[in-house]
Amino acid sequence: MANLLKNEDSSYLKQHKNDLIYWHPWSDATLNKAKLEDKPIFLSIGFSGCHWCRIMQKESFNDPLIAKFINEHFIPIKVDKFERPDINRHFQDIFIKMNNKPGGWPLSIFLMPSLIPIYSATYLPPKPMQGLMGLLELLKIINKNYKENKTLLEQKGKEILNALKPKNKINATKITPALIDIATNQIKQIYDKTYGGFKNAPKYTHPYTLNLAINLYKITNDKELLEIVINSLNNIFKGGIYDIVNSSLFRYSTTNDWLIPHFDKTLYDNALIIETLVNAYKVTNSNIYKKLAINIANFLIENLSKDYLYFSSLNINNGETKENYYLFNYQEVKNEFLNNNISLELLDKLNIKKDGIYLGQNIARVDDISLFEDKEILKAIEVLKKIRAKKTAPKINTTIITSNNSMVISALFKLSSIEPNFFEIAKKSLDALNKKMVDNLNIYHSTLIDKTPKIDGFLEDYAWYVKALFSYYEISLDETAIIKATNFINETIKKFYKNGFWVVGNLDFKDFEKDSDVSIPSAVAIMVENLLNLRSLSDLIYEKFAFKTLEVNSYNLMRQPISRPTLTNKAIRYIKDDIIIKSSEQNLKNLINFNFKYPYTLLKPANLENFEVCTNKACFATFKSLNDLKEQI
Repeated sequence: MANLLKNEDSSYLKQHKNDLIYWHPWSDATLNKAKLEDKPIFLSIGFSGCHWCRIMQKESFNDPLIAKFINEHFIPIKVDKFERPDINRHFQDIFIKMNNKPGGWPLSIFLMPSLIPIYSATYLPPKPMQGLMGLLELLKIINKNYKENKTLLEQKGKEILNALKPKNKINATKITPALIDIATNQIKQIYDKTYGGFKNAPKYTHPYTLNLAINLYKITNDKELLEIVINSLNNIFKGGIYDIVNSSLFRYSTTNDWLIPHFDKTLYDNALIIETLVNAYKVTNSNIYKKLAINIANFLIENLSKDYLYFSSLNINNGETKENYYLFNYQEVKNEFLNNNISLELLDKLNIKKDGIYLGQNIARVDDISLFEDKEILKAIEVLKKIRAKKTAPKINTTIITSNNSMVISALFKLSSIEPNFFEIAKKSLDALNKKMVDNLNIYHSTLIDKTPKIDGFLEDYAWYVKALFSYYEISLDETAIIKATNFINETIKKFYKNGFWVVGNLDFKDFEKDSDVSIPSAVAIMVENLLNLRSLSDLIYEKFAFKTLEVNSYNLMRQPISRPTLTNKAIRYIKDDIIIKSSEQNLKNLINFNFKYPYTLLKPANLENFEVCTNKACFATFKSLNDLKEQI
């Protein structure tokens, strides 16, 4: 018998509609039910590409004893982390505060009906295992404590919530050009000199950190920074994290050498790397980076899109062994190479070994990314593609997320600056997103391709959508995009801006958005970029919003810029632009000193590449009044 998730749009929630646990969706009705029945809430947050979410579903959510106990004593709620990023962010923060370590998925939270936290965990086995308490045992303990020690549980939970409240005092510090040296040194400190990239496994591509390194190189001409970018990209794309058959990146590598990936793919990882590859191409003039960017863009267009909208992810599971689809058997590949007149010498060049390197099979890859321009290698890859086509492909999560689609659109416009063929696709995608997810000045967050959106947009959706508009303008010089961007920036400020801070969303949880980059660049940083773009085109009031945002984050920014590379990039732009815009006899010395220290910086008015085209105030006669915004600064 299906539970209450059967009527939900989320593909992840639908995966759980037939669980033995009688799941409820997150809603006012569900929360009121918990209060009326005086039962604790068991909140489980995950997403469709989450391997351990599937394991927990199989082991526990369809275990008759566990399901019976949860259904009798708890109100079970399932949440898709991509559908409700505000809920996910709030309870991830609670997990961190309760456990003093980062969380993950599945996220398992036990709550009072008033949403005061009782206990938090990630994956929980059905029975005790490797130091983890069994879920059934834990459920019984929490149920007993809830009935006998409710007051104490509430007191302890309130202490956690109070600790999460933002402090009234802001530790602000002056943001100076010293930020350039601090960021440069920190990039060098965390750089993996052996395999490229940053930090240890699980190892992510960190395109935003590579973007910062490229920008710092352009400012300082520090050749070591360029080497960091080149070595990182070369190692990533010759590693197993890059699927050479489908020209796309897996989410992360489980090994330091990029060899063994976690076998799922997200839209945002592949969209973000396109911009980095274009940036790398522009500073190195290496055609291989352009080729890789084009190949990844084509993958997204051909495999993860419909009607110019883009799906959020490819799941890890395919109904067989979880990695089967991506692995190659030596003998099978050898036979196909013989049948297609492919030299067997290419087996070694594609790292197809007799004994295999993972589960007795192989992850096809190259030892030198220049081989991607070798005609024989490309023929061999086409044969691998035919072998893979015979297998059951992973399921696609067909959710359309506005922020993720905007990332793709921005990336395609960026790519069109070096490969014009992508401009028309990017424009059609922007038009399709407008039609599907935008209603006047309201933006929706997510929906399925064949559904009408219902969930209001979050800060990330507004920020990335505006960035997509600027990306369009930068290539097209269509000034209507600037007018539209201005109106949406005004709306974003009204909805999400709180005296220098920005809230994640305006639904159940209005926590402040973080300035650090995690899976994607911080929406705060993207808004600073948008504000800096607009301040040179419309009104200096936007500079004040950008400055206030940088100010409230300045303490962490000047001390740990590497944790917030996107915001660091925007702060450096602000420093440079500020010196120029405010140039006078008083600060001319600062300008000269800046140029002397960083002689390779191209200092020009605060704008995008072509923003000088429209600086006449008459261009913006249709802009909404800014007077109501001035009060919010």
